[in-house]
Amino acid sequence: MGGDASNALNRMIDGPPILGPRMLHARADLQRATSTDEMAAIGTALIHELVKDSCDDTVRFAQQVDAWLEDSASPELDDLIARTGLSRRQVERKCNAIYGAPPKLLARKFRALRAAVAMRGHDLSFDDAVGRGFYDQSHLIREVKQFTGLTPKQIRDNPTALAALTVTQRAALAGQVKPLISDT
Repeated sequence: MGGDASNALNRMIDGPPILGPRMLHARADLQRATSTDEMAAIGTALIHELVKDSCDDTVRFAQQVDAWLEDSASPELDDLIARTGLSRRQVERKCNAIYGAPPKLLARKFRALRAAVAMRGHDLSFDDAVGRGFYDQSHLIREVKQFTGLTPKQIRDNPTALAALTVTQRAALAGQVKPLISDT
């Protein structure tokens, strides 16, 4: 309904302005129904329609966030806001709900993971990584260590078995899955 359910508690609210004209069609169908089973089927179909729209919005938003993360080595929040047409606060709320993190944290995480994967594969030097959205070498080291548990040097020279396997497996996925998955 676009708000907290507690705001509608013990109140009568006109359905069509909130839920659309399908409410009027469902009401007419319910009035014509001759059995409880028929009414339940009409109600179930209406709920499925309403939930589907909500799921479609969520999937569409997630796709926009994924594209935002893929399109830049260091994504800017203003680009995501422009892409979605939502306010800064709406974007933050939706990211928290879907990803469990605000968009700025997602951008930091994927920037660090991309750098770590590229350094592990020797596709990227420390100096080149600094040019990909990190202020300096210490910033790169801090970010990569925060999100991977290893410093860039450890990732490149002496990775854990899991880190090495992860990079190898992700590289094998290149071309089969979205770059957001294969490159981070």
